This record gives sequence, structure tokens and C-alpha cells, in this order.
Amino acid sequence: MATSVGGDAGEGEWLKVAELRAMAEAQDPHVKEVDNMTLRRFLRARDHDVSKASAMLLKFVAWRREAVPGGVMPAEQVRGELSHDKARMGGVDRTGRPVVFAFPAKHFSANRDMAEHKRFLIYLLDKICARIPRGQDKFMCVVDLKGWGYPNSDVRAYIATIEIMQSYYPERLGKALMVHVPYIFMKAWKMVYPFIDANTRAKIMFIDDKNLDETLRQEMEESQVPEIYGGKLTLIPLADD
Repeated sequence: MATSVGGDAGEGEWLKVAELRAMAEAQDPHVKEVDNMTLRRFLRARDHDVSKASAMLLKFVAWRREAVPGGVMPAEQVRGELSHDKARMGGVDRTGRPVVFAFPAKHFSANRDMAEHKRFLIYLLDKICARIPRGQDKFMCVVDLKGWGYPNSDVRAYIATIEIMQSYYPERLGKALMVHVPYIFMKAWKMVYPFIDANTRAKIMFIDDKNLDETLRQEMEESQVPEIYGGKLTLIPLADD
């Protein structure tokens, strides 16, 4: 299992980061453009195995160069997804991690375009990662399944989401709270679950409705709890962020 320990790296870890950089740059000079903190995340995602981390990093660099050639995913390329308001930015949790709220009931498999869906994931993940403050590595996600039904079920899109997060944004997810989960969702979850690695599984928590209020207030200061959950914070649409 990959480590999820955050905080400052020790001297030994930074030496491994330097080793990782040397190994990866020898195969792809574009690795020079990747900062040491990102290298550290890839190293941690592979339990500090430099060879495995290098393979993962090289795959990421090649993917990023093709998927986001300009370095930033333009909003114009995800206008369709943004129009459905599937995710919003929140505040921060008690550890200072930024929080993003996702609403899968606003996603419909019948009109989903997979290419745009993947671009949207990059756009969303880049947005939330840009909010991570210095001294933090991770973000928190609240997945609100209220109103979710069979028309929203899209296992292919869910698997694509998991693969992008695990392969190209390692050690970024700190915790995911699954709330307002309908029973029928668990059928889709059983198909997706095998694609989730052990490290990510450990970060996913299913919250009963009766415990939602208490859980949110354990995770966030009162001022950071969104209005839709009885708090005071107004969530920000991605299009306005």
C-alpha cells in the first residue's frame, strides 16, 4: 500500500527524490519541468521504490504533454461539462485542505462524451490542486449522491475518473466522503470497486444521513460548512472560480 503520510520529507526521502529525478530525466528530458514536490508524491505513491516511481512519472509526463499541450486545460474545452454544474469549490477542512463537492446526479450517461469528460476531470483536478496551500499536499472531496438514479449510472466514466486520479494525481486525495448514498448506487459501486487501489480505498468513507451533520462539523469549522448542509458557506461554481 502506498503511504499517505504528509508533512516534510526527511533527508533520506529527498535523496530518493534526487535519484528519481536522475533516473527519469535520463529517459525523458521533459522531467526537468516537474518540481520536486510532485516527484515526492510519485515516490510516495510507489512506496519509495525509485524504479516503480520512475515508470509512473514517465507515464505521467508523456500523458500530460499530450492531454494538456498548453499546460492549462482551457475552460472552452469543457463548456458542456461546466454547464451541468457537476462540481463546486468549497472552503477548507480542519487541516487546511481545500474541499471540492461533486454531484453525480447531474451527470447523465446518455449524453456523456468521454473525451470531454476526461478533459473536465483534468480541469477540475487542476483547479482544486491549485488551491492546495503551501505545506499541504492533498485535498478533500465530498461526493453528494442525492437524487442519483439509473440514468446517472456511468461505470465507464467512474473508472476513467479513478484511473486519472490514481495514475496522474497520486497522493492528492486526502479523504472522500460519500454522502446521501442511495441503495441502488451500490450496484455501480461493486463494479467500480475492483479498479480502486488499496491506498485510495482507505480514504473513502460512506456517511449515513443520520451522521452527516456531525461528520461535516468534525471535518470542517462551522464557517466552512456549506449552506446546503445547514452551514454558512456559499459553494463556488467551477465556471466562476
